[in-house]
Amino acid sequence: MDSRGMDSHPSDSHPADPRAADFGRLKRLHAQAVRDSVTLVRRVRTEDLARPTPCAAWTLADLLAHMTVQHHGFAAAARGDGRDPAHWAVRPLGPDPVAAYGAVAEQVIAAFAAVDDPDRVCHLPEFSAAQTFPAHRAIGFHLIDYVVHGWDVARTLGLGYDPGPELLRATLPIARAVPDDDSRLAPGSAFRPGLPADGTAGELDRILALLGRSPSWHAPEDPAGPAAPGDA
Repeated sequence: MDSRGMDSHPSDSHPADPRAADFGRLKRLHAQAVRDSVTLVRRVRTEDLARPTPCAAWTLADLLAHMTVQHHGFAAAARGDGRDPAHWAVRPLGPDPVAAYGAVAEQVIAAFAAVDDPDRVCHLPEFSAAQTFPAHRAIGFHLIDYVVHGWDVARTLGLGYDPGPELLRATLPIARAVPDDDSRLAPGSAFRPGLPADGTAGELDRILALLGRSPSWHAPEDPAGPAAPGDA
């Protein structure tokens, strides 16, 4: 009797877990968003740090300090150590904030890359001290932060910003799910109350408006607006 068809590998008869595939895609897009922000931050000069940003009262130095510590906090959460508030404490910028930012960005990418289970528990005390979050939600929170903060940095420097259609398609439903409540009015909140978006707005502009950014914002020193996308 020919038994060749009876001894197939399990992967031949059972399709891959779609949730695992979705989580893998989310990790890839997360890495893209974070590395896009690194590319933009590399354009920052010392004299740029005092520039105003689209983030309410934050200067570029304030924004960069926030972006840096969020990498520390989310990396700790992915490793299972997010409960420690020390990981989330904003620190003053060091002598080379651009290099420090690039280093910690790679750390958070590596920390999430090492997570295999999309339901792994993550502690995010800045979101809730009592509630935990599955890894797939935690990485989504971090991804949307860096799509939007990438735009913040680009607009502050007068640079173009084009995250690409796949990343924007993944980010828009996350932006819609972010609660638009009184927490956005708290001092230091990275997002402000949502703004109405034009019916013809593209995905990036809709994401920005949902999170309280005016897509038309320009730095006062840059009345002509951002550079062309190819200049970023």
